[in-house]
Amino acid sequence: MMAIDRPSHQRVLASFLKDVWTDGKTEAVDHYLAEAYTIHSDPGDPWDGQTLSIEGFKDRLVRSRAMAPDQVFHVQTMIEEADQIAAAWTWSGTHLGDIPGIPATGRKITMSGLTIYQFYEDRLAGHWQVADRLSVFQQLTQT
Repeated sequence: MMAIDRPSHQRVLASFLKDVWTDGKTEAVDHYLAEAYTIHSDPGDPWDGQTLSIEGFKDRLVRSRAMAPDQVFHVQTMIEEADQIAAAWTWSGTHLGDIPGIPATGRKITMSGLTIYQFYEDRLAGHWQVADRLSVFQQLTQT
């Protein structure tokens, strides 16, 4: 019996972060996501606790990227176990779009975080995340 060559989850995740979150390719979401994507815990994210369809995730992507359309994710490290990957990352972008209570400032901002991604077969099916959103708020409101 011949083994099926499956893509590594780490390669899939790295490509997802680049294609979808950094490059903003909404059409790429179809390639990476399972039919349902659950945001198990992501305090401060408006979609926290929700299960999204592929179309719902695309809407989240467009809305989330609007505040910093030039955003870039840099993965620091990944640890994989079974169907989950923990990824430590840094994020950077320019605050070009309004967010609730803070009009666009044009400031460069950075943030760090840790996300545990869940896979269903070879597709992303959800995450748990902790992100330093307080530092973003401080960067945007300091004079």
